[in-house]
Amino acid sequence: MASNIAIGTAGLAAMLLLIVIRVPIAYAMIVVGIVGTSLLSGPQIVLFQLKDLAYAQFSIYDLSVVPMFILMGSLATRSGLSRDLFRGANAWLGRFRGGVAMATVAACGGFGAVCGSSLATASTMGQVALPELRRLNYAPSLATGTIAAGGTLGILIPPSVVLIVYAIIIETNIVTLFKAALIPGLLAVLLFIITIGVLVRIRPDFGPAGEPATRRELIDGTLAVLPVFAVFGIVIGGIYAGLYNPTPAAGIGAFLVALHGYALRRLSFRDGIDALLETARTTGFIYLILFGAALLSIFMSRAGVPQAVAEILQGSGMSPMAILILVIVIFIVLGCLMDSLSMIILAVPFFWPVIVGLDFGMSVDELKIWFGVITLIVVELGLITPPVGLNVFIINSLARDIPMRETFKGVIPFFASEIVRVTLLVALPGITLFLPRLLS
Repeated sequence: MASNIAIGTAGLAAMLLLIVIRVPIAYAMIVVGIVGTSLLSGPQIVLFQLKDLAYAQFSIYDLSVVPMFILMGSLATRSGLSRDLFRGANAWLGRFRGGVAMATVAACGGFGAVCGSSLATASTMGQVALPELRRLNYAPSLATGTIAAGGTLGILIPPSVVLIVYAIIIETNIVTLFKAALIPGLLAVLLFIITIGVLVRIRPDFGPAGEPATRRELIDGTLAVLPVFAVFGIVIGGIYAGLYNPTPAAGIGAFLVALHGYALRRLSFRDGIDALLETARTTGFIYLILFGAALLSIFMSRAGVPQAVAEILQGSGMSPMAILILVIVIFIVLGCLMDSLSMIILAVPFFWPVIVGLDFGMSVDELKIWFGVITLIVVELGLITPPVGLNVFIINSLARDIPMRETFKGVIPFFASEIVRVTLLVALPGITLFLPRLLS
């Protein structure tokens, strides 16, 4: 048994090394999974597993929701909904000191509700908000840091692709997870806005006040965001009300976004084709990672690594809360090395057996939801932490004249805000579980 664990540990080290040298994580997991299982059980077992594994993985009905929500986000990105959201938020918030940055956060939250992708949210809102922030002479660190941090909102506010993948891995109800994520997601928007308000009060030169909007601008801005609220209400509201499950809801959302875009002539036939191609590429990437994770999971289970980790931590004498905090710290460190989706797929199967064996005073179903929301928030931090910080790299590509260190400096207050949010959700599980309990 000890030799098996040694092989499993060596396999993990090899995989991390492959990731560090920039081998795509899907290929790293596939290689380590195949080689490791061959060493433990022989190549015949690997060939037998490969015969059925892909079909078993990809024939899961819940996975059909992934390409539909990705398509919905791709169409939303191309149909100008981000501009509408920023215009509406800026009409109401732009008059305050730091108001355009606050409007950017609010718009990121709204766009995340129809996009579900943090990277797409950061990229799209960067193109919309950054010119206005620069025109008003916002501090470069605050301008780029706000957009990079605001982009992370797309990962938690439903619908979120990463949220769906977590639900599939952990075998929990996607609808319940969508319900649980809403309040923590809105809490992030509120804390980010408060963070900006505190920052510009301390440093007034960081974010000037804009011109108050006219009554006409307020009305036009409000009307511009109504389609986004309508799509969110029909898709997520219908899911919450039990009218349909997430897969048809995602199809309805994609249709409504496309209808809005084509009706206003914001989408062309070419845009529709590009959205479909982007959906196919992204879905294929996600499915390949899931396939690699399945192979790696088989290897690790045969080696006994997850069980050994669970036994060590549960027998360490540490309290359940101390173990949870340790897991959160490990997630933050992993977030410095890999993207959010890969981290969820790779790390959750290792740590869930540890968490489920601890007593947090709630049922296993509620524990899955609570742990999932906390995990996704911590994963968000990886999008704005060095050396990977994918959102920071995206914003840097849009503002090449602003040094990347300025953007990393700008996200520090938002990072602190996220630590506050994680602390609240860990200390008060009821914040996460309130809506699922209310709507159950």
